[in-house]
Amino acid sequence: MAASAGGVSTLPPHLACYTEAVRRLIINADDFGLTRGVNRAIFEAQERGVVTSTTLMANSHAFDDAAEKTISSARAGGHLSVGCHVVLVDGEPLLPAYRVATLLQRNASNGRPRFRDSLNDFVAASFRNKLNPSEIEAEAAAQIERIQAAGVELSHFDTHKHAHMFPAVLRPLLRAASARKVRAVRNPFGQVWPLPWTSVLRTRRLWKRFAQLNVLRRFAANFRQEVEAHGLRTTDGSLGVLVTGVLDLPLFTAIIESMPEGTWEFVCHPGYNDSDLDSVQTRLRQSREQELAVLTSKEAKELLRRQRVELISYHDL
Repeated sequence: MAASAGGVSTLPPHLACYTEAVRRLIINADDFGLTRGVNRAIFEAQERGVVTSTTLMANSHAFDDAAEKTISSARAGGHLSVGCHVVLVDGEPLLPAYRVATLLQRNASNGRPRFRDSLNDFVAASFRNKLNPSEIEAEAAAQIERIQAAGVELSHFDTHKHAHMFPAVLRPLLRAASARKVRAVRNPFGQVWPLPWTSVLRTRRLWKRFAQLNVLRRFAANFRQEVEAHGLRTTDGSLGVLVTGVLDLPLFTAIIESMPEGTWEFVCHPGYNDSDLDSVQTRLRQSREQELAVLTSKEAKELLRRQRVELISYHDL
């Protein structure tokens, strides 16, 4: 479904050998801008490892640092493609409260407007038609425009906690992206994941998430129809969503060895578990350093070579 532009790889030299494969993979690091430590880790995972794309949070603590790093890297010939990690859950809006009233939780503890912390609450509001689609579109537009105004060219977008899985949320996001010439979007669906059952069964924390993702697959066909109707591009699906927070080298190996043919995205969250991370709300802490170790390991690089997986970025879709 996707190929390197003009048949020429846009990847750095240490990844250029991943060619002539029937399986293509974007490895995307989420939460760019969350902290300086996360920013540093993402660039390390691209420069020394296998990460090819990232998505930047426009309303994040270390946004300016992330934008500066991106622009400096691009000027130096960097190859990392950057998208917008649209935040509609578990964060604060860019727009004033009166512009996004239906997206906010009530009685925020610090008195500042805040999105719902719970994805379940957000989804329930979506299905009860309690979310104003024009507010979703306006907030997404504001986040995309902030990144573009900083001088960062956007290759794609996705959402925090994969909120764009749901039709009432997806449509206004696609309108906002299309109007601002963002041409690709993460496909958060897949074959739940291509992983042997033994790997699921021996990791107890995955059981509930596996069941949840299996239920959510019913939205996959609608997702493809909406993306096509709005003129955006996407992949065949996402890998790694299920193992968020528990990814290690054996799980990464199992996923890559079981990866189907086609063009896929592997979702990851590298970072440093430092004092800056202590100051933000996130469930992913030590796991970020564990993921960074996997993504920069010689074993991961060799695995991808051995499996003939071609690494591409969102620029190549």
